[in-house]
Amino acid sequence: MGYIINGFKEAFVLLFSGDTEMIRIILLSLFVSGTGTIFAAIIGVPLGLCLGIKRFPLKRFFGSVVYTAMGFPPVVIGLLVAIFLSRKGPFGRYELLFTPQAMMIAQFLLVLPIITGILFGSAKDKGQQVLELGHTLGANRRESLKLLIHELNSSVLLAVMTAFGRAISEVGAVMLVGGNIKGSTRVMTTFIAMNNSMGAYERSIAMAIVLLTISLLINGIVHHLNGGRNYVD
Repeated sequence: MGYIINGFKEAFVLLFSGDTEMIRIILLSLFVSGTGTIFAAIIGVPLGLCLGIKRFPLKRFFGSVVYTAMGFPPVVIGLLVAIFLSRKGPFGRYELLFTPQAMMIAQFLLVLPIITGILFGSAKDKGQQVLELGHTLGANRRESLKLLIHELNSSVLLAVMTAFGRAISEVGAVMLVGGNIKGSTRVMTTFIAMNNSMGAYERSIAMAIVLLTISLLINGIVHHLNGGRNYVD
């Protein structure tokens, strides 16, 4: 137990020492995960809402595909992105492999089904009811859409929060396409994994505390923006 307690003590010293490498890694992690989540939200939110309220053939099949993709193994996504971005791949000429851009692409593909799936399910269950209510109240199409987004606000926040949490805690995919290069593609999760394998537990614990704190902060911010309501309301 002694080395664990000492690890926590040294972790707090590291956190408050202003270690430039750790700060750079934290900022890069937030940038890469945030960018991938934002692009996934731009596409996934309207896609999930529209397909959820629309009636079309094979809707059930589409739902099964999206829900299956939500649990797709990250290392498989990382492998596919790495193959496409490798020198022999169709996008090899752009030389994106082992860059932050490649990590953003992998995280975008990883969280897009999560956002789409959550909003598809919410819109499918409640969308028609909300649209019919808007129609009854005399709302036009645009006003009905605004009402739908307002009513599903909790689902939108939950989807984006879940996606960002998945992106920033991902290690397998970003390791494959990023390579954990110091000063270039090293992020919090790969930093933790590397130091753990080297036995530098205090640095792993310090970064894990930062990662956990970020997750709690995001959860608190979203909960506040949600008016303090329970996410399942």
